[in-house]
Amino acid sequence: MARVNRLVTLEQALASTGSDVKEWFAAYINPELASLLTLVGADRRYVAACGMTVADADGREYLDFLGGYGSLNLGHNHPELLAALASVSELPNILQASMNPVASALAASLAHISPGALQKNFLCNSGAEAVEAALKLARAATGREGLLSCEQSFHGKTFGALSVTGRTHYRAPFQPLVPGCDYVPFGDFRPLQDRLRTGRYAAFIVEPVQGEGGIIVPPAGYLWEAQQLCRDTGTLFVLDEVQTGLGRTGYLFAAEHDQLEPDVMALAKSLGGGLVPVGACLSTDDVWRKAYGRRDRSLLHTSTFGGNTRASAVALKTLEILLRDDLPAKAQRKGALFLQRLQGMAERLPLIKEVRGRGLMIGVEFHSPQAGPEWVRGYLGAAVCGLLLEEYQIISAFTFNNPNTIRFEPPLTVSDEQLQRAADALEDICASHRDFRGTATHLVRTLLRRKLHRTFRKSV
Repeated sequence: MARVNRLVTLEQALASTGSDVKEWFAAYINPELASLLTLVGADRRYVAACGMTVADADGREYLDFLGGYGSLNLGHNHPELLAALASVSELPNILQASMNPVASALAASLAHISPGALQKNFLCNSGAEAVEAALKLARAATGREGLLSCEQSFHGKTFGALSVTGRTHYRAPFQPLVPGCDYVPFGDFRPLQDRLRTGRYAAFIVEPVQGEGGIIVPPAGYLWEAQQLCRDTGTLFVLDEVQTGLGRTGYLFAAEHDQLEPDVMALAKSLGGGLVPVGACLSTDDVWRKAYGRRDRSLLHTSTFGGNTRASAVALKTLEILLRDDLPAKAQRKGALFLQRLQGMAERLPLIKEVRGRGLMIGVEFHSPQAGPEWVRGYLGAAVCGLLLEEYQIISAFTFNNPNTIRFEPPLTVSDEQLQRAADALEDICASHRDFRGTATHLVRTLLRRKLHRTFRKSV
């Protein structure tokens, strides 16, 4: 009973105040992250969400242009997904000693709509788990040790996924990681060719668009040539579509931009419709059989929660809505117009260095400040995101591997008017700092002033 009395109950959590949440988060989750979120104004208590819109406890509404890092392709709390979840509420959710009909249907659907000859599915809970499954599959199928990926890539933070993530900042504290991992520049074919021709690599894993690297689109033909080189050298071509998949870049899969047919593909984020954690690692039948095609190897890679009924039901309905409503094509049209508007701003406004992207996966990179404190120079993107939130009620974030780049990844259901509102807000911020010369200090001071004003207003 004493332990029960120490619990914070669900009812207490739902009735908690913003100060309660900040205290719990700082004490029991991550104090430094709590400080950063507070600095950029992201310490609000959000109490409702639907589609593109999120509301806070003060009654203000925000447009979500972060979209769960690409997880919210259908927006927040899509009613059909909630209904799908309710429709399986009385079925066994986790029953490993059975063949789950909903999970089986999801696997069949993924095989039918995926690029190339992808057929076999391993259902899991996240993008990192899907990448782990892909790396293990590659080693088991080829008998090779080496794993090759790209500099500035991001594939997850579990040990295997982190080992092929191309940023030293994330890897260094955890060395030694998985042995045999090497990195080549993204978009540069010659170093890739030199590496793969050694015949040492089980897989080359690559993002069709580097998300956390700063929304980097590869040169035309690079991925196709990389795929052909993998075929020639007996290396598995592994596409990480965790962030790009399911309509984000204007096609159902980003692979379709280059007519790619991967040997293995990792999928997650938006597969769960923003409602449940679910991921998948797909492979060709030939690759799967080489790795696990004997009874004594059939249980080498499993997951307790992977393919559970509720997650599978939501994922099935997510796929249905994406295709029924033709959301990939809508993302292509809307993204092209949004990108054109932002690129026009970059030509006129000195704060913006470059605008890049495909579909509704767009990055805006700012010139790296040459003066001011180090933490300010490295996080100009965070300052802009803070101003977008404070001044214009637009939620955004910077990319992990390039903090001076902010991402726009709204739900694919975003309206033209909402895109216009975001573009207008960014233009206002950048235009008001037209004479900004090498330092983010003014932006940060403005952000802090707005933050203090909001805190004072709430206290009186």
